[in-house]
Amino acid sequence: MLLLAGALRAATVPGFPPAVAVFSFTVVLSTHPARCVLQRRPPLSNSSANCWSHLHPVNMFNSYNVKFYHSKAFTSPYPGSCVERSQVPEDKVDWLIEWKDYNPVEYTAMSVLAGPNWADPQINDKGFSPKFNERDGEVERRSLNGLYVVENGRPRNPSGRTGLTGRGLLGRWGPNHAADPVVTRWKRDGSGNKVAHPVTGKNILQFVAIKRRDCGEWAIPGGMVDPGEKISATLKREFEEEALNSLQKSPEERAELEKQLHKLFSQEHFVVYRGYVDDPRNTDNAWMETEAVNYHDETGETMDNLPLEAGDDAGIVKWVDISEKLKLYASHSYFIKLVTEKRGAHWSEDPGPECCE
Repeated sequence: MLLLAGALRAATVPGFPPAVAVFSFTVVLSTHPARCVLQRRPPLSNSSANCWSHLHPVNMFNSYNVKFYHSKAFTSPYPGSCVERSQVPEDKVDWLIEWKDYNPVEYTAMSVLAGPNWADPQINDKGFSPKFNERDGEVERRSLNGLYVVENGRPRNPSGRTGLTGRGLLGRWGPNHAADPVVTRWKRDGSGNKVAHPVTGKNILQFVAIKRRDCGEWAIPGGMVDPGEKISATLKREFEEEALNSLQKSPEERAELEKQLHKLFSQEHFVVYRGYVDDPRNTDNAWMETEAVNYHDETGETMDNLPLEAGDDAGIVKWVDISEKLKLYASHSYFIKLVTEKRGAHWSEDPGPECCE
């Protein structure tokens, strides 16, 4: 049985972008800790961000009408396990394509089944009646991409089949919301002048990157949104915990950090991306969504006074020069690319590769 729970209510929620209602209506009509792992399908190269329309062309949009496609969501074995996903041919990813023989593997990690406060119960547990496509108490079950289909009581990944059902390592059925603060500054020489790339002549941006403890990949220092927490609070909290190791600071040191960060996080900023994330933890019934926001220290004075120190989920933290050569976790390279476009900074030495059919 297919249904779109809370369709009318979710479609009119204040704060949702206009495109959401359009996408939602289309769906109604069409019914449509871990170690690093190898991917069965080659990951998208950073230079191919504009060529994604040639990969798994499903009807998936973020709030800026940018299509997102599975690549890392096919990671197998599943992160932190020996569980192999069922193979999903490219022409069978879209739920609109009938596939009667689809037989995905069911997997939810023991760390999730143990019932921590950040995780839902199993879908059939007595007393558990989640309100999908709605704000469910303090838990946000609305998707940034609009309404999603609920089939046999389970939410269905709006970006298509992944070869695995259940929740994997994710706590929530349906969207699991995260926030990613992209903190940037201009690269400068010893005299304080901006450094331009020798080929493009564009100034080079740097961003604060962490090396994840779970798989060793470099990433934006983000994290999960706590129930009832505002995105703005999550962005600031995660940066403090992962890039400044605030959890290990004394109350006096934390107060000083708060004072210095207030200037950076209260200034003008821009939302880089809001929506579905191609993440290796995604399943048919649980997936990552994020809001990535760029906080730019134009003069460098604020961040120069904040010593970076890895904490929480970070193994290493440092300033990294931004270019298309970066290999980052999940969809983070794409977010970083959008920041360079906004700031007019260097990204690629190639003026614009054409897609190959």
